[in-house]
Amino acid sequence: MPKTATPPYQPHLLDPHSATPQPVSPANGKSFKLAELYAMLDCRTVDVVRLSPELILIIDDEGKFRHPAYLNLLATYLWYHHQPEARGQDSIVGRAIVCHDKQFR
Repeated sequence: MPKTATPPYQPHLLDPHSATPQPVSPANGKSFKLAELYAMLDCRTVDVVRLSPELILIIDDEGKFRHPAYLNLLATYLWYHHQPEARGQDSIVGRAIVCHDKQFR
């Protein structure tokens, strides 16, 4: 039986200054590269937070060190929803991108 392709997932930028996720796409149409993530997230270091077996958040790893640091309520909510054990332990600060894990290589 032929292997089916992973259905496309529309990545979204989650900005702490906006209540509405903004659709974004990798420049090559398949997966994000570090340089474009640094530009989109306005950062120099990224980290990956797994939400589910397929979905990830790509976050600004140094967002908490910025002044002022802006709590990303939507990204934090998604993290808490998918990983309840994270509730009360930490939060996500700064911009984040939610995408399929195959969209970051």
